[in-house]
Amino acid sequence: MKNLMSWLLMPVFALSISNGAVAEGKVKAPEVFSQLKSLVGVWQKEGAENSDFTISFELTANDTTLIETWNYKGKKHSLTLYHLNGKSLMATHYCPQGNQPRLNLSEDTTLDSIAFSYLDATNLASLDDSHQHSLGFELDSSSKKIRRKESYLSESGVETSELILMRK
Repeated sequence: MKNLMSWLLMPVFALSISNGAVAEGKVKAPEVFSQLKSLVGVWQKEGAENSDFTISFELTANDTTLIETWNYKGKKHSLTLYHLNGKSLMATHYCPQGNQPRLNLSEDTTLDSIAFSYLDATNLASLDDSHQHSLGFELDSSSKKIRRKESYLSESGVETSELILMRK
């Protein structure tokens, strides 16, 4: 009977250990922000070395805000600002469409897979109007390559895009 009880309780014990590990493994917003700061520099699309398109990351406001700027043919196209907000990390996207979606760090974020999800937006009349709805980065351990993913939501549905970026 004792062996049967041990056998039955083993999956429960294993589950509690794995859930505890997940809870303990959750990263904190300042750690993620530090990881994002490693992106400072100029990036280009993989395989497009002579392109007129770059994305640059720079710090401002005493290193408390990271600015992501999209540049095309020498002109700034759009930008996203990343900053801490208490125990959270926020991204505000200043879109050429004229709206400004604000996104919060998602709970499933890790240090090498960072995800933001929609919180709210300014200058967005309706959620049916096109707006950035999610944003994410998959970081290469060498800090030389990133995968940047985003989605836009509108009455037409969800449109996703993905860029593989290399340091310039």
